Amino acid sequence: MDAEEYQPPIWKSYLYQLQQEAPRPKRIICPREVENRPKYYGREFHGIISREQADELLGGVEGAYILRESQRQPGCYTLALRFGNQTLNYRLFHDGKHFVGEKRFESIHDLVTDGLITLYIETKAAEYISKMTTNPIYEHIGYATLLREKVSRRLSRSKNESRRANVTNEEHTSVEKISSLVRRAALTHNDNHFNYEKTHNFKVHTFRGPHWCEYCANFMWGLIAQGVRCSDCGLNVHKQCSKHVPNDCQPDLKRIKKVYCCDLTTLVKAHNTQRPMVVDICIREIEARGLKSEGLYRVSGFTEHIEDVKMAFDRDGEKADISASIYPDINIITGALKLYFRDLPIPLITYDTYSKFIEAAKISNADERLEAVHEVLLLLPPAHYETLRYLMIHLKKVTMNEKDNLMNAENLGIVFGPTLMRPPEDSTLTTLHDMRYQKLIVQILIENEDVLF
Repeated sequence: MDAEEYQPPIWKSYLYQLQQEAPRPKRIICPREVENRPKYYGREFHGIISREQADELLGGVEGAYILRESQRQPGCYTLALRFGNQTLNYRLFHDGKHFVGEKRFESIHDLVTDGLITLYIETKAAEYISKMTTNPIYEHIGYATLLREKVSRRLSRSKNESRRANVTNEEHTSVEKISSLVRRAALTHNDNHFNYEKTHNFKVHTFRGPHWCEYCANFMWGLIAQGVRCSDCGLNVHKQCSKHVPNDCQPDLKRIKKVYCCDLTTLVKAHNTQRPMVVDICIREIEARGLKSEGLYRVSGFTEHIEDVKMAFDRDGEKADISASIYPDINIITGALKLYFRDLPIPLITYDTYSKFIEAAKISNADERLEAVHEVLLLLPPAHYETLRYLMIHLKKVTMNEKDNLMNAENLGIVFGPTLMRPPEDSTLTTLHDMRYQKLIVQILIENEDVLF
């Protein structure tokens, strides 16, 4: 069963019952025609009146409401609403929709309906709501259980795939290049399975009809924006519950519309791959027929052909045909690979680690610099780490053919520095200032890939 369609066997109905009991809106109509009434307000608008006059008009009726223009601030409007034996006054705004807070409504009636539901439930069940997350159903039934078997299968398949089988033998020849701290870290190889952890991509959502939270099993109250939905996997939860949901999003391929411009971890989890298929397929093609091509990665292919490759991956995924019979110029394939990295919403070397890499590059002592780079590498998200590792192994192979392709680690650093890492702030000045350090980081990663990864 699809996680989005799953319904827990125990629907806690208390909050639903409270919503049914909430006061209904009662519009108090102005008996006269008000001059200069805003066109987006109806007969509930009473013009410029005082708070006391508004209170009198509401007549102590629960759910009764009017709109008025402020006496103190002409041009500012107020919703006067009767609830809990008192009149509540809210500053009212309109930008095409009506709102007093975060939620935006098509009509005043909907705004008041939602407000009364929220006020009633939060008044009657404040303590209950505060404890909703203390005994969640999430780990016992629902989304987590549905995915557990699938995750187990992935783990069993991937247990050893992200480790290099001969890591110990390879590193014996290179550990002398770095200090003891890095040596210990290098020999204790990073445990990166491709059952990568991924946070949910929650966005505010309006549910049609009754819905309940798949974390706490309680009703999601209100008229609109009752909770949040993960746009990658479809999990529905209260906004407050979303803060407690584990980072176990399993993206649904039906929700992933494209390959390029998609978050890297989201893509590999959706396709259940160790790395983005674009990276694997392009590198495989390049290594099969392009390692000796002069100016590999430096020479550009035709832009429109590179865009064709991009569209092929977006349309056909792993079935995209990028063979020599379709694209004889290998520079089109290298261009498509570089474009993939440039289009990532979060760069391969992430925004969070960018400044740490730049600082590491500024260290003058070579051993200390290498150690610092290694420390920062361990901060990368696992999917980013694994993809970077694989790319650096490939680029090392490119440098081993320097005699033919004329591309050494420094040249590749110039090409890939700004492609793989971008400063968090969109500043041309920062980018220009950091270019030599970006180049140096990629150069270090290529030259020392056997030690650093």
